[in-house]
Order: sequence, then C-alpha cells, then structure tokens
Amino acid sequence: MNSKNPFFKNKAFNSVTDTPYEEIHDNHSVVIDYNNTMTVSGTINKSFTLLLLLVAGASITWYMVATGNNPIFLTIGGAIVGLILVLITTFKPQSSPYLAPGYAIFEGLFIGGISALFEMKYPGIVIQAVGATFVTFMVCLALYKFQIVKVTEQFRSVVIASTLAIATFYLISWLLTLFTSFQPFHYGNSMMSIGFSVFVIVIAAMNLFLDFDNIEKGAQSRLPKYMEWFGAMGLMITLVWLYVEFLRLLSKLNRK
Repeated sequence: MNSKNPFFKNKAFNSVTDTPYEEIHDNHSVVIDYNNTMTVSGTINKSFTLLLLLVAGASITWYMVATGNNPIFLTIGGAIVGLILVLITTFKPQSSPYLAPGYAIFEGLFIGGISALFEMKYPGIVIQAVGATFVTFMVCLALYKFQIVKVTEQFRSVVIASTLAIATFYLISWLLTLFTSFQPFHYGNSMMSIGFSVFVIVIAAMNLFLDFDNIEKGAQSRLPKYMEWFGAMGLMITLVWLYVEFLRLLSKLNRK
C-alpha cells in the first residue's frame, strides 16, 4: 500500500527492479550514467519548477479578481483540466515531463481563483494558509529526514485507510448536496466541523511522509529520469490538497 496520492500508487513507483548502471549485451557495454536515473535532488528541483508554474497560473485568476473580472470559467476549467492531466499521467508516467508543467499551470488557475475569493471575504487568509502549508511541509520533512517519523507498513495502512475514508465522505456529501437539501456538518463552523478540518489536515500532512518515502525509494531503485517529474507532480498534488484544507479551516475560524 502506498500514498493516497494516485501517482505513488502507480506500478512505476513500486518496481523492485533497479535500473542498472551497466548492462552487457553481446559483449558490448551499455552504460547508464547517473544523469539518466531518478534522484532526490532532481525531484526537488522539478518540484520547485512546478511550484513556480503554479504560482504563475494562480496570478492570472488572482489578477482577474483584483481587476473586477469574473474568474469562474478559468477557475473551474483549471480544476477540470488539471484532474484530466493527473489521470493521464497516472496511467502514462512517461508523459510526466510534458504533462506535469501543464498540470501546475492549470491547477494554479484553480488555486488562484479560490484564493482570491477567500481573500476578498477574509482579508489576510491566503498568507496565513500559505504560511501554514509551508511550515507543515518543513516540519514533516525534518521529521522524516531525521527519522523521528518512520514510514512502516502499519503507518501506510492507517494513512491510506483514513485518506480513502475522507475522500469517500467528501464524495457522498457532495452528491447529497447536489441532489437533496442535505447540509453536511463540515460545511458549517461548528466545533465538530472545525475538528473535522483539523483531522483532514493531519491526514494530508501524514501523506507527505509517504510521498517523501516513495521519492527516496524511487531514487534508491534508480528509476528512469522521467520519474522525477512524476514524483514532483505527485508531491504538488498533496501540497495543493493541504493548502486548500488550510483555507477551509481558517475560513471557519474567521466565521467563528
């Protein structure tokens, strides 16, 4: 069992066969150097690239709101196209060097649109959510790096089960609100709703540990170079989820 993130559930990340640095065929050596395999540093660099592209995309819809234009088309369109690119890349990891940058830009359109709308209603909420996401990421990275938190099979099982339960709950709640007058408890700002948001943020943060572990193992297994884009895109998905959940929590606290 791997991360909730669909990328890290892909069989490409679960391969136990290392990419050899030297293969012998008919007495001829085929050398596969370090630059042709996945590395942790390479994945980090590509993650920063995707982050910059996401911010660039977000600035477009943010600017539209700031200038009085309606960003709803680009916001919803960005979310839909981003999801499509995620699904395609999940089944075709080889395409990640081309689709990952596109995902970052379109997801940025979505993030920029909803962030601007939240900011209009609750001034200062975006910088708080960004700060909370960054601090959470750095804390999780430090805990993983210094092996304070170790990713065991039991840890994976708990995180994945919790994440799937959250996803199922969100889906059912959305369908009920779509076809009935039912109002899920987590839509409000009650203590139960706030507690649920805190729980979801904790699970999202725990997914970061699984993401770090899968990227590290992918590098150790010397997976193909394109897996750096695959891993960076997967990590970006988790960070976007974490950021959106922080926005939701902070908006509830502001309403309180």
